[in-house]
Order: sequence, then structure tokens, then C-alpha cells
Amino acid sequence: MSLPPDFPVDHAMPRPDRPIVVAANRLPVMRTDQGWAPSPGGLVRALLPMLRDTGGTWVGWTGSPDDHTDPFEMEGVALHPVPISAGEIELYYEGFSNDALWPLYHDALRESTYSGEQWDAYVAVNERFAAALADVAPPNALVWIHDYQLQLVPALLRELRDDVTIGFFLHIPFPPYELFARLPWRTETIRGLLGCDLIGFQRPKDAGNFISAAHELVGVEAEGDLIVNADHHTHVGTFPISIDVADVEETAAGRATRQRMSQIRARLGDPEVILLGVDRLDYTKGIGLRLKAFAALLESGQLDPERHVLVQVATPTREAVEHYQDERHQVERLVGAINGRYSRIGLPVVHYLYQTLPFDELIALYRAGDVMLVTPFRDGMNLVAKEYAASHIDGDGVLVLSEFAGAAEELTDAVLVNPHDDHALQQAIITAVEMHRHERRSRMAGLRDQIRKSDVQGWADRFLSQLADTGSSSVTSH
Repeated sequence: MSLPPDFPVDHAMPRPDRPIVVAANRLPVMRTDQGWAPSPGGLVRALLPMLRDTGGTWVGWTGSPDDHTDPFEMEGVALHPVPISAGEIELYYEGFSNDALWPLYHDALRESTYSGEQWDAYVAVNERFAAALADVAPPNALVWIHDYQLQLVPALLRELRDDVTIGFFLHIPFPPYELFARLPWRTETIRGLLGCDLIGFQRPKDAGNFISAAHELVGVEAEGDLIVNADHHTHVGTFPISIDVADVEETAAGRATRQRMSQIRARLGDPEVILLGVDRLDYTKGIGLRLKAFAALLESGQLDPERHVLVQVATPTREAVEHYQDERHQVERLVGAINGRYSRIGLPVVHYLYQTLPFDELIALYRAGDVMLVTPFRDGMNLVAKEYAASHIDGDGVLVLSEFAGAAEELTDAVLVNPHDDHALQQAIITAVEMHRHERRSRMAGLRDQIRKSDVQGWADRFLSQLADTGSSSVTSH
């Protein structure tokens, strides 16, 4: 599938001509029976070609405990593994990152566990990443650090390598100061991030929350999007992440996808409306309330189990963390209860998949879904919403989207809903199911126009271009 000549790609800006080093908790690869292969996901698809073209390097963990693999190369990109022990995985990753920071940054939906032992492991791993970056970054390189697991790295790296320009992007929300202040190591975290030349957030509100926290905890002043520190200036920007629109559309248009879409509908009993949820099995995603809303609509007769079915894909994640085990048990009990009451022999009303689906299968499922339910309690962006719209090249389909997903600020043609309001959630589902074809197509056209304005490659290019600019200007401001 070739894109039309007016396809508004936004990554025409020139890339910086300086060396680029990316750091993330994980390397962009996974082990297979045939050796290393690129990991799935839009971020990897966006950054790997850029690093290959610029001779760049990616620093991260292999995903295996106590793995001391030597640096290696894949598809022309230098990969530099950082070892993490089994104990550190429990304390730094499952503990501090995902049992302290993750719930706190997502509106404190669950109580965080604050442990000095976990914090010490977090510091140790961040120090190891900073040392690795200092070792591998060429002179005057652009270093782009990703996400909440590595928030201390910028300041640690600046102490080791004052010549490099440091950027950081937070993929999840940054909480308001009233919540962030609960973190016992709040000041250390802010100081870690202030080592950056540029910090990127998904939404303006996240950027504002960070600036407020920096002022309250460190006493720095902000001049617009510039935080003025005693010896260093930090720019703060908003960079809503996107998807590889062309890749999704090309896959969606393929013959194999069309055939698989027809098979999916037939296997589901050719229902009138397929409602679809695709989420990581995370308590921030609101899967349980979505299932309860679906059950209530079946109970009231507003949905009919012979005409309406729900497909819920729940991708396994962080299975060793207790909160995630509890969430899985709750979701599976709800699925069993709904199916026990409303299903017919051979035709369940909820089709539940606790597995990771291949990309092409996921696109076929998106195309089969008439109504997409994206109802997290809080989400940095939520790329499923964008992938669904990109997949619907037929121009039909309805997206029900939480007001508390970052994507809601861009995808205003969705049916927006407060997922905390059970009545509003039920009404949003009915609105989507009963929507007239003319309105469905009008809304989907608006969604598709919006996502085509910015793809993931353009997102990366915009960030790196601004990072290079801020690095050049900050040389004179030190």
C-alpha cells in the first residue's frame, strides 16, 4: 500500500548530525530460538532505523537476570547490555519502579510500597546505567533516556560527562505535586531529572506538574518552559507519542488481514456488534469496571447476548507483582460470572484472551471490532486508541475513550467518558453501539485525520531536533 501524495507525514525535519545514544530499561531486542530479534512495538520501530542511520547506540537490560552479555550489534545498531541481578529485578524493577512509582504516577490508584531497600537498588541500577552511558557515548553526543525506571540517570550522567546533551522522555503521567510529595525520595528524583537539557512529557498538564514539583522541592524558577537552575538550564516540553501509521494501514489493507477479519467475525457467531478491549492486564486500565458495565447492560436488556459480544484481550504483564495477580483474578472471575449467566452453548458472550497477540492478528482484530473500548483510569497516552483508528481504513467503527488517557486530548472525535462513573460508562457504550452510520463515519474520519498528522517517527525527530537545539543553546547558559 502506497501512501497518497498528500499524506501529512511530519518528520521531514533534518535529523541532528551528532551521535545519538538511547537508554531504556530494556534493550530493543528479545531472544528467540534463532538468536536476537527486534522487539515488537512502535518505539523500537521508530528508533532502531534512526540509530542505524546515525551509527547510534542503545543501552539497556537484556531482560534476563544476571546476564553479562558482551556488547553486540543488530541490524547495524550497537547494543550495550547493562546487567541486572535477580535480586535487583525484584527490588528495583518489580519493587520500586512498579510497586512504588507506577501506582503513584497513576493517580495513586493503589497504595505504593515505599522501601529503603528498594530505593537503594533503584539508585544502584541508575548509577550503573549512568556509568555505561558515560563509557559508550561519543564526545558531544545526544543522549536520550526513557521512562520512570531511569529518572536519576540524567544528573548522574551529567556529573560524569558534562560534554553530552541529555534528554529524557516520560512515557507515563507525571502526578500533581500533592501526590508526588508522598514519595520519600521526591527531592532526589526531581534533582535527577533536572540533570537534563530537555525533559519531554505526553501532555501539557504533566509538564506543568513537574515544573510545580521542581519549584516546591528545589526552589527553582521557571521562565515559560525553561527551568533556571544555579548551574544548568532545563527545557520542558510536550511531545505526545504516536504510532507507525503507515505500517498499521498497510497491514490493515492486506488480503491476509481481510481474510482473518472475516474468520474472526464468523468464529464469534457473526454478531451484530463486536465490542473490543485490548489492554495490558494492569489495574490502571479499568478492565473490571468495563466488564461490570457490559454485564449491567446485558442485565437491563440494553445489550442482547445474541447480537452483542465482547472480546477482551489482556496482555500478561508484571506477573510477579501482587497487585497484578489480584487484578488477573478479579478479571477472570468477572468473565466467568458473565459467561455463566449470559452465554449460549458454544457461543460465549465474553471472549477473553490472556495472551500477547502478534501484530498482524491484532490489526485483524481491530478491523473486526465495531466498538473499541479504551477506558483506563489514567494513561500516559494509550496507543491502542490510535492503532484502532489507523486500522479502520474502511472509515467505520467507534472509539469509546477515557477522558483520563493522554490520547483524549488529541482524539476528540471519540466518545469520551469518565470511567469512574458507572452510569456514564454504560451510556457511552450504548451511544457507540447505537450510533448512526453517518455519525460513525464522520467521527472516524476525524480520528484518522488527527492520527495522520503525526506518526512515531515524527515524534522522535521532533524530540531529537529540539534536544539538539537546547543542547546548543545551553552551552552558553551554563
